[in-house]
Parts: sequence; structure tokens; C-alpha cells
Amino acid sequence: MINVLLCGGSGTRLWPISRTLLPKQFVPFFHDGFKSESLFQKTVERNRAVCDDFVIVSNQEQYFLALDQMAPLNLAKRPQFILEPVGRNTAPAIALACLGMEADTLVLVTPSDHLIKDQRAYQHAVAQARALAEQNQLVTFGITPHYAETGFGYIEADGNKVLSFKEKPDATTAQSYVDQGNYFWNSGMFCFKAGVFLQELQTHAPELYAGCVSAYEASDKGEFMRIPMQAMLAIPEDSIDYAVMEKSQSVKVVPSDIRWSDVGSFEALSEELPKDADGNTQNDQSLLLNARNNLIIGDERLIALIDVDNLMVIDSADALLIAPKGSGQKIKQVVEQLKAKGSELPAVHQTAHRPWGTYTVLESADKYKIKRIVVKPGKRLSLQKHLHRSEHWVVVSGTATVTVGDKTQLVRPNESTYIPIGEVHRLENNGRLDLVLIEAQVGEYTGEDDIIRLEDIYGRS
Repeated sequence: MINVLLCGGSGTRLWPISRTLLPKQFVPFFHDGFKSESLFQKTVERNRAVCDDFVIVSNQEQYFLALDQMAPLNLAKRPQFILEPVGRNTAPAIALACLGMEADTLVLVTPSDHLIKDQRAYQHAVAQARALAEQNQLVTFGITPHYAETGFGYIEADGNKVLSFKEKPDATTAQSYVDQGNYFWNSGMFCFKAGVFLQELQTHAPELYAGCVSAYEASDKGEFMRIPMQAMLAIPEDSIDYAVMEKSQSVKVVPSDIRWSDVGSFEALSEELPKDADGNTQNDQSLLLNARNNLIIGDERLIALIDVDNLMVIDSADALLIAPKGSGQKIKQVVEQLKAKGSELPAVHQTAHRPWGTYTVLESADKYKIKRIVVKPGKRLSLQKHLHRSEHWVVVSGTATVTVGDKTQLVRPNESTYIPIGEVHRLENNGRLDLVLIEAQVGEYTGEDDIIRLEDIYGRS
């Protein structure tokens, strides 16, 4: 059985910790001694016990995040990656994965940002789903609800038989579902044969199916499969529930009590983190006086709370969020307002991860920006130019191979180089140690989108 691992989504309800270029599935929320784990890593570890291989469907910007986080897991086989230039929801993502498989291949589809804490019950549920999938059924997992949740869709069931799918209900309706006892949260996890799913997709969403086939045939298939932008945009956007599951006559459900959470809000995350005797999340960088039931995330500076209860205090290097518990759903409104202002805060942290390493914005103001850049050994940035800024690089440690125009030179610690506006340039680290440098940008505009890539080994445009 192959695990199709879906890595889409930006996790805006967990801003400012989760952002477009570092969404919640890759944030190491969970700490055990010296070991930190992300939801993505926990999902891979959980599913390696029930699956033989992985196909990871990811935004192309998150490919190297996934690679880096899989490295310490020591999988026997490198997973296949399908890189989407833009998301079109779950039905196309799953279809693109299944098109590369034999028709009888069993597929377990799971999001990469969910938490499941009862591994034994999970494996039992997967075994039930597998048995039904081998009978050419499309199987979904229904989570046993322990409270009335208005943020999830519900599945009405009679044993393994699906009676109906329900949209996210209001509070009264949700409570009635829980009271009746035969309603389950829709988990977004599925199990089926690749060919059975594709046949049902072709029957119930023929235009979407045809778009996926065209995109699959047009894709580059090498070290990973990259979908061309225009081919991806031509696929109708739809979820697997709307496109197939709610229309097919071959759907079954496996009721599952597996201690599941989609960790879709800070309130949900708070329930999963260790706490002190007063119900506050544990944090070495916090000082609490008469404070109870507070969620505190942030380890870069001291956070002191006095005489407050039920707060969410989320501190990052460039943004601070403070809200009462229960208001987490409104965080999306903050993100929307920031996007409307053209802010980069919804997309990227002060420290941004790139295929070649990281950069940290040390200071940013009108007409200038200062960064700390770290380039990993053997890595290089794209051959590029900027239309609105010049750059001055000062090497702190390591040795930089710098191309400016038609000249290439080595720049060592305490040496510098200058790149004029519009000049073609590239930065490389051909050494064995990290290359660290300080970059000073000066110009009318210093946004990250002022990059014209002429050549890029990572396939970015």
C-alpha cells in the first residue's frame, strides 16, 4: 500500500507561527527531550508502519522543507514527489498521484498536518479500510466525535454504510449529531485502489479527470514530477468529497476512535501540548504570576504573564499575537488584512528557508534591507538580477564563489563584493562548511519578488 501524503494548505489559523513558506505541518511543535518533531514527520512515522512507500504531493516551494525533514527519518526508499505550482484542492492532487500507479495499487490518502495519538487503534482502522478497499470500495475514515464541533463536516453512517455527508453545522445541529451517535467527523483520510478512484472520478467529474490526465502527460518526470503552471490552472478546482465521495455509490466509512486532531487552531494545539499545574503550556522563556490556562508559544525572549487567564500569546521574531482562547478563528481575518496591505508577514518568517539554505531579515526600512544569508555546502543560488536594488555582500565565514557579470571570484571572510542594479549575478558555496554572509540591499524597492531568475537548478521561475 502506498501513502499519498498531501502537503497543501497554508495553515493561516496558526499565524504567525505557520506561514505560506513554512506551513503548520513543517513547524516542530512537539518536543521530547532533545528531539523536536513536526506534524509532517509524525505522519510519515505513523504511516511507515502500514505502507510500503510514499508519494508526497506538495507545493513546489515546500519540496526542500519536506526533503530536509525526511532525512532524519531514515526511510529505506526515497519517496516520490509531485510538485504543484499552485493548489487545485484535494481531488486533483490525489488524481495526479494515482495516475502514476498500477490500477490495483492500494492507496492510503492522508493529510500531513493531522495528529493521531492512538497508533494501535489507527492501524486497526487502516486494516479495516484496506479490506474494504480490496473489494473495490472507496473508503473514508469517520472520527468518533467527543464533543460538538462546528468546524468539521460530518458523515452519517450505519456501520460501514455511508448514509449522507453533512456540511459544517451550527452548534445546535452539531450537538444533535453527537447525541444521535451515528455521526462522525469527516477526517479527510481515504483508502482505495488507484484505478477504482480514477474510474469514479472520470464518471462523476469528467472535466476534472481530463484536466488531470493532460497535466500528468505534460509534466516533467525525473527526480520528481513537476506539473506545468498552465496545465495545473486548467484543472477545475474541487475537493475529493465534492468531486467523488458524495456522488459515488461505492463509498464506505470506517468509524475510528484514534485520538485524532486536525490541529486546525491554537485552541486545538493547546490541547496537545504539555502543561504545568496551572494549565499553562510549558515554556522555558516564560514567567507566570497568578496566570492560568494560557497558551504560550515563543522562545526568543522572555514572556511574562500576570493575573491573566485563558490567553493565547504567540510570539515570533517579527509578529506578536495576543488573543483570548475562543477567538482563534478570527486569525484568518488578520492574515487577510495583512495580505490586502501587501505585507510579506503571511508568507514568510523573518528567517526564510530556501533550497540552498536560509536568509534572516535583520533590518528592513524604506529603501534598504539587511539580511544574514546562510548557504549550505555544495549549494548555489539562481543566476539572477534585480531591477530595483543593488546588493553589497560581506562574507562572515566560509568561502563564497561569486559571479558578477562575466567574472567569477572567491570572496573570503571579511572580504566583500558589490552587485549593481540590473547586473546578472550568482552566489555559490563550493566548500564543506556553511557559508555565512551579510547582505545589504539598497534601492527603491527591496521586496522578495524583485528577482529575475535566468537559470535555476531547483526549477524555480
